[in-house]
Amino acid sequence: MDTSRIARVTAALRQRGMAALALMPDANLTYLSGLTFHHGKRLTLAIFPADGATPCFIIPALEHRRVEASSSVPMRYFPWSDVDGPTEAARAAMDAALGPALRGRPLGVEYTALRVMELRGLEAAMPGIQAVDATDLLAELRMVKDGVELEIMQQAAQIVEAGLARAIAQVRVGMTERQLSKIVSEEIAAAGGEGESFENIIASGPNGANPHHSNGERAFVPGDLIIIDCGARYKGYISDTTRTVALGEPGDEARTVYELVRRANAAGQAAARPEATGTEIDAAARQVIEAGGYGECFIHRTGHGIGIEVHELPNIVAGSDVPLAPGTTFTIEPGIYLPGRLGVRIEDDMLITPDGARSLTRMDRTLRVIPV
Repeated sequence: MDTSRIARVTAALRQRGMAALALMPDANLTYLSGLTFHHGKRLTLAIFPADGATPCFIIPALEHRRVEASSSVPMRYFPWSDVDGPTEAARAAMDAALGPALRGRPLGVEYTALRVMELRGLEAAMPGIQAVDATDLLAELRMVKDGVELEIMQQAAQIVEAGLARAIAQVRVGMTERQLSKIVSEEIAAAGGEGESFENIIASGPNGANPHHSNGERAFVPGDLIIIDCGARYKGYISDTTRTVALGEPGDEARTVYELVRRANAAGQAAARPEATGTEIDAAARQVIEAGGYGECFIHRTGHGIGIEVHELPNIVAGSDVPLAPGTTFTIEPGIYLPGRLGVRIEDDMLITPDGARSLTRMDRTLRVIPV
């Protein structure tokens, strides 16, 4: 693990006047330490002091040896047992992490991840501590990926495309959404995925009008458009791609809608470059669909950041005005959704490069018609 990540975090903490950063087991702790946990009911918190001192880890005793052996950065450990409870270990860790120069400053936490249990543990350990939100601080640091991260993400993209291609080859009339979902999961694993990025989405026929459709027992019929949204997890990073296929010859409107979405995807990719903003990329894709008369049917943002998690910064949507730097990764996924009839979405994983942008996903975007 590159210890410069912790150096960047502590510099950002000092800039914002925070004493330290408290992280529970989640994506950001993995990002800084390489450690992974199941979310449990025992208090587990890593404290990263703003002065750059060694992080202090409040940890259940049963996890101590495993974590100490697998952490990629040095830490001071404060284990606690179920008999004694975590309060004294937490107090000792906070005292060790926050020297006199840091006392009185607010403590950075993740509002989107920290639970009441962890917050109460911190308050009991250091009465009067003020917790402030550091979610954006961490998200901004993770937005630009280094070379190692990008190599892993490229592999994750290749894995999902290989699995998706093999799954599409098995689509047939009478298959259900749940059956295809299982095939997609199996093929992603067979292609080298260490898991899926999220529960895949198979939305067929009229179900395609719901962008976040829950897979069901609907059986495919000739003429269906089938949206397949899936991703592969590999070495801690994810891919996220969507293709829409036709089972038998689609109708004229289905072809029209598909072509608009394909062109919108291409326009979004063409607008991606260093210093471009999420607002600009979203507008480029959205204008194509609006010009085609389906603007009201494009009901979500054009994309979102990807990395350790499926949804990170940047947001590719109006109002997202931070210039994108080389190394930034995100999706471009325009869609059109016609309630009760059909839906189309085409999604690719993008990387801002020093001189432009490129798609990590390379699967053909022309409409594939599966013979019936």
